[in-house]
Amino acid sequence: MNTKNLVLMALLVSVGATLYVVIPGINGGMKPDFMLTMMFVGILLFPNVKNVFLLAVTTGVLSGLFSTFPGGFFPNVIDKFITAFVFLALVMILKKFVTKLPVTIALVAIGTLLSGAIFLSAAIFVIGANIPFTLLLVTVVLPAVLLNGVAFAFIYPIVITLVKRSKFETAATPAA
Repeated sequence: MNTKNLVLMALLVSVGATLYVVIPGINGGMKPDFMLTMMFVGILLFPNVKNVFLLAVTTGVLSGLFSTFPGGFFPNVIDKFITAFVFLALVMILKKFVTKLPVTIALVAIGTLLSGAIFLSAAIFVIGANIPFTLLLVTVVLPAVLLNGVAFAFIYPIVITLVKRSKFETAATPAA
């Protein structure tokens, strides 16, 4: 693995963790997961299994540690792991179209919706949480889809510009 890529992925995860901690909770303290947004950026920059595995594990563990959801550690780890690899599969399938910002925003929205559904399902089935799935999907996950899409629309072009200026070689910035 390339050290530069590891450092960039660590920076993305740390920015996501900072946003996750700083953003106030909604609907009883649940928070939109901006670590997820940064994980998606990392997957778009480094779309291979090793990097996606690292991003999934680190964002899952950190999201779990910072979770305000009771018993939210394991659902976060499960959610990030599944979501990361489904997102990678979508990126690989839509490889030709991923260079267009509207397509990537749509992928982030789909990934966020999937992540929220997996998290809630894992919370219900793994830890036995007695939560209203549909209510939380509508009141927490759908606003998170919107917030993550908007955040991604601002963050991704900035990251791509910085990556190009720093001469990183990623899937989003092939070597000349």
